[in-house]
Amino acid sequence: MQMEPEEKNPESKYGEPRKFDPTFKGPIYNRGCTDILCCILFILALLGYFAVGILAWSQGDPRKVIYPTDSKGQFCGQVGSPLEKKPLLFYFNILKCASPLVLLEFQCPTTQICVERCPNKFMTLVKALLKEDDREYYKQFCKEGVDMTKRAPEILKDGLCPSILTPSKNFTRRCLPALETLKGGVVVVGNKTTFRDDYAEKNINATDFLEASKKSNVVVEARAVAMRIFEDYTQSWHWILLGLVIAMLVSLIFILLLRCLAGVMVWVMIIMVVIVIGYGIFHCYMQYASLKGQAGSDVTIKDLGLQTDFSVYLQIRQTWLAFMIILCIVEVVIILLLIFLRKRLLIAIALIKEASKAIGHVMSSLFYPLLTFALLSLVIAYWAITAVFLSTSSDPVYKVFNTTECMYSRDTCEPETFNSSNITAECPDAECLFAFYGGETLYHKYLILFQFYNVFLFFWCANFVTALGQVTLAGAFASYYWAFKKPEDIPAFPVFNSLGRALRYHTGSLAFGSLILAIVQIIRVLLEYLDQKLKGAQNKCAKFLLSCLKCCFWCLEKFIKFLNRNAYIMVAIYGKNFCTSAKDAFFLLMRNIVRVAVLDKVTDFLLFLGKLLIVGIVGICSFFFFTGKIKIVEDATPTLNYYWVPILTVVFGAYLIAHGFFSVYAMCVDTLFLCFLEDLERNDGTADRPYFMPESLLSILKKSNEGVKTVD
Repeated sequence: MQMEPEEKNPESKYGEPRKFDPTFKGPIYNRGCTDILCCILFILALLGYFAVGILAWSQGDPRKVIYPTDSKGQFCGQVGSPLEKKPLLFYFNILKCASPLVLLEFQCPTTQICVERCPNKFMTLVKALLKEDDREYYKQFCKEGVDMTKRAPEILKDGLCPSILTPSKNFTRRCLPALETLKGGVVVVGNKTTFRDDYAEKNINATDFLEASKKSNVVVEARAVAMRIFEDYTQSWHWILLGLVIAMLVSLIFILLLRCLAGVMVWVMIIMVVIVIGYGIFHCYMQYASLKGQAGSDVTIKDLGLQTDFSVYLQIRQTWLAFMIILCIVEVVIILLLIFLRKRLLIAIALIKEASKAIGHVMSSLFYPLLTFALLSLVIAYWAITAVFLSTSSDPVYKVFNTTECMYSRDTCEPETFNSSNITAECPDAECLFAFYGGETLYHKYLILFQFYNVFLFFWCANFVTALGQVTLAGAFASYYWAFKKPEDIPAFPVFNSLGRALRYHTGSLAFGSLILAIVQIIRVLLEYLDQKLKGAQNKCAKFLLSCLKCCFWCLEKFIKFLNRNAYIMVAIYGKNFCTSAKDAFFLLMRNIVRVAVLDKVTDFLLFLGKLLIVGIVGICSFFFFTGKIKIVEDATPTLNYYWVPILTVVFGAYLIAHGFFSVYAMCVDTLFLCFLEDLERNDGTADRPYFMPESLLSILKKSNEGVKTVD
């Protein structure tokens, strides 16, 4: 039997290793433009994006979001309008807001007018007409031009005034009944449980107002929470800002210490993270133990349901038990990872040390995330403003509302010609009231496509900005690695030169990689939308299939981000197009799959611990401050509805700030890692082919440059 020929290189399916090139000194300067077609497509897409923005801004009206709207479609409290001094919306008969139509059309089937203030006392129209003072008070809650000398039946027939006034309060710029619940669950409005409507000759229960006021605004509870959160931000924004500044200083100090004492700081970081999480476990246990035996502390989260006052959850033992279990799992996972990966920590620390030196020689790289942040803020602002203008670029639609049977009920109408139409003759009590914003023009028909285009371009532009930052930093750090004598051979202004090369030659490649990622992300958005629509469906097969698709596309997005990141490094070094760079990066990583799977992930894990430590330090300090546990500054602690609002804001902001600083480190490590792998393939440590890596990495790998002294 004939033997199969022996494969010359068992790894040839992943391409041939890099060959020695004596002329290669780092990023190629003599390069050409790449992926030109994608560059042109990206420019055309941006021009279309600007066109959509201009169209939305010409058609939209964000006042529809800010101000409540009366029955004529006018904005209450709008500056410069006749209703400027009437910022509140008043319902003639709020009981009609309990109608199921509210959930369909988001509009109460009753007359609504703008008023200066809400009524603060109970009064009926019949009794108000008997006294001059009561008439004047009542008139401000009627339509303009009403003749209060007429009898009550005439006024109510024409729908000029409400039949009854009840004590109300301003809530989200709407006058809603001033409901209170007394002991025993008795609902009252202005200390009354029932009201007498003299015209209708019937009694109205306060519980009826409760149901109507809830349905008058389908998001009343959400708005209540939002208003309290907004109030907390107004009380604590300067302390939040101070916390973010402290987070930035801690991150900067940490980076500088890492630059000088990389090895020591990594071990300090590991120990501190374990201690911080351990303290979190201890604190949760103490809270759990202190609630033992207290009345109501054994209630489960499921029994408690959704509460707008989130501090209630902290008064039950199950919440602290859940926190403690989560932190214990995190602690165990971290300790196990450190035990099993302890042998790889030395190489990872050496890479981080080299990254610290690289950043020390290219200090401008620490400030580059500010440019990325500014560009991302611009992209987010443009998307948000365009989305608001698109969602408010509709015309007021008026419909027929009535209380009796009418064939024209809910038909569209025109307020100017309504009184002269035959509808009023056939349906005497019918009114032409503002219903919602919509439209039937060509623009309104394609409005959903414009919104979709807005979201898609947002993803594309955001990914492009991120890609630009990755290519720029990769080019700068590659210039550092491939400089044999450091810092003498490092080119001047490496970050600026790398940014110029990326914009001049590789805009198309960045747009190509960003487009692929944006397509996957928009598919994930559509899958989430379908998931929301199918929540009430009973089809188990469809739900399972959708869950599988969501999982697959999540994994695909993570893989594409990883591949793009390494492809951009290759683009920055060799100046090839995106597909070639992605193939070269992928094959290089596959030829060194063991190092990639362990070493690269270990460094990522160590950098993540650094971010976790900064967030933990800032989070614990903000927790003790905002909960008033620091006696020295107890008087300065603001009074809040939810103390977790500023704490979570500071924690989230601290993570973003730490991520911004450490993203430079992460990009530096990834770039140096790929250069390190290429260095091992290109060179062998001889005098003619010396390694470019520092002595620290050479000693760990048990390699050396024969007769050549590298600059460490």
